[in-house]
Amino acid sequence: MGDVVNLKRERKRVARAVREVAADANRARFGRPSADRRLDDARAELDQRRLDAHKRSE
Repeated sequence: MGDVVNLKRERKRVARAVREVAADANRARFGRPSADRRLDDARAELDQRRLDAHKRSE
């Protein structure tokens, strides 16, 4: 037979875990200097332009 679980406590534990995951995502997104974000954006733009340059025209 399973253990008795307090549902209120379990809901709070799950909600806390969900908030922690969201907080980690926000830390990764907003917790970097603007220079790093601009560098990543520039690299992504360059990669996209390189990819577009290799497309075949029909």
